[in-house]
Amino acid sequence: MGGKCPHRKVKKRRLSHKTARRGKFLLNADDAVYDELVKLADQGKDSEGKTLPVDEDLPGMGQFYCLHCDRYFADESVKEDHYRSKRHKKRVKQLSGPAPHTQLDADIAGGMGMPDNGLKLMST
Repeated sequence: MGGKCPHRKVKKRRLSHKTARRGKFLLNADDAVYDELVKLADQGKDSEGKTLPVDEDLPGMGQFYCLHCDRYFADESVKEDHYRSKRHKKRVKQLSGPAPHTQLDADIAGGMGMPDNGLKLMST
């Protein structure tokens, strides 16, 4: 009597690592969020002190927003739980480092940006 457990394959499919890793690549607009954070820092304001307009289409009427992760939450307790999460802490650390790459950086690296021909010499 022995053999393999009939539910073994089901468990492997359920605990797939791909779904956990997929979330890393879903965050968009790093440069836009970074620019917003820099703008707030230049004005001397904190991201928390910003009053948000009421929007019925967003969760929590658009009042509970995380600027670093670009997410809206249903209420204050969910937002506070998010602030304690690993995903938020990694995102804050990522955005506090060097500026993320922009489309201009990609164009220059691909040879499509403005050419750098050195100093312009006077010709007569």
